Amino acid sequence: VEDTALCIGMALRQALGDKRGIARYGFQLPMDESEASVSLDLSGRPFFKFDGSFPRAEVGELPTEMVPHFFQSLADALGASLHLRVEGTNAHHMVEACFKAVGRTLRQAIAIEGSTLPSTKGVLS
Repeated sequence: VEDTALCIGMALRQALGDKRGIARYGFQLPMDESEASVSLDLSGRPFFKFDGSFPRAEVGELPTEMVPHFFQSLADALGASLHLRVEGTNAHHMVEACFKAVGRTLRQAIAIEGSTLPSTKGVLS
């Protein structure tokens, strides 16, 4: 699980290059009784914050403790500030909401909006 997140993060970081033209930020996804909220900044500075707890230790064969660990590894390899909050009662829906919300947020953040670097400092690491 961790290695997969590291590979995805490194691939995204490489694909984004100097990040010129990207939206940079992305923002929530309901999944039945569950909800995941994501804040993302493709700043080049890795940080991860997770808020939530799963009502079961596993979903299928995936230990739910690996879900925050996956996103920590993704944020580290991508060089992103990622805040993820999840709540609900169905662990399957909660895990699914986390992955879908981060995916949708990434889609927003990497969308091309122009040709300038989205930084007031003129640089993104």
